Amino acid sequence: MGLTLKQVVPWGRSLADYRQMFALTDKDLETSILDCAGGPSSFNAEATAQGTSVISCDPIYQFSVEEIQQRIQDTYPQIIAALEDNGDHFVWDQFSSPHHLGEVRLATMDCFLEDFPQGRAQGRYQTQMLPELPFETSQFNLALCGHLLFSYSQPLDLEFHLNAIRELARVAQEVRIFPIVTNFAGDISPHLSPILEQLPQAGYHLTVETVPYEFQRGGNEMLRVFPPNHYQSPP
Repeated sequence: MGLTLKQVVPWGRSLADYRQMFALTDKDLETSILDCAGGPSSFNAEATAQGTSVISCDPIYQFSVEEIQQRIQDTYPQIIAALEDNGDHFVWDQFSSPHHLGEVRLATMDCFLEDFPQGRAQGRYQTQMLPELPFETSQFNLALCGHLLFSYSQPLDLEFHLNAIRELARVAQEVRIFPIVTNFAGDISPHLSPILEQLPQAGYHLTVETVPYEFQRGGNEMLRVFPPNHYQSPP
């Protein structure tokens, strides 16, 4: 069965958010980047405008601007209500309230919607989804995956996570996944430990690193993955 908009809860993040979530440096932004499960984030639009080579993939890109915009309007009240009901699970140092956060996210998604038609025509937005991607091996320097893997640990089982991470590490020389906690509950994903155990046995190099971003309480760590033969130890 194909994806329907009723299954999508759009929520976009900006280039500034990505810089913090994935500890992106200026040098990182000079490379080729795959943003997997990019959703309605403005990262592609903003990074492209400053010269970064970015392809974003997400099944939501099969829909039109109008359809995505309507879905944003339909789900926005639900997201704000959930944030209000679970406020103690989040860190409110950057936002004064759920409604303030919502206004920022709406502006971010408006930026995406404005860029989407041109970006899709240019091939910067592609309707692809894990765990299989159509890209060449090592096509990208860096693959980013935010708020999908680990966040949705219950519907996406360990096998899916392993296959998805292997695929991201096939198409990119480095993978960064944020966060490593589950949505709302904020617990470390139960899939993390077996992944940290199994993938190194196949030659992958994995590290869990703290990043300068924490909105979900305790969610300030990312997983970095280097495929076999691409990891270089620090001098």
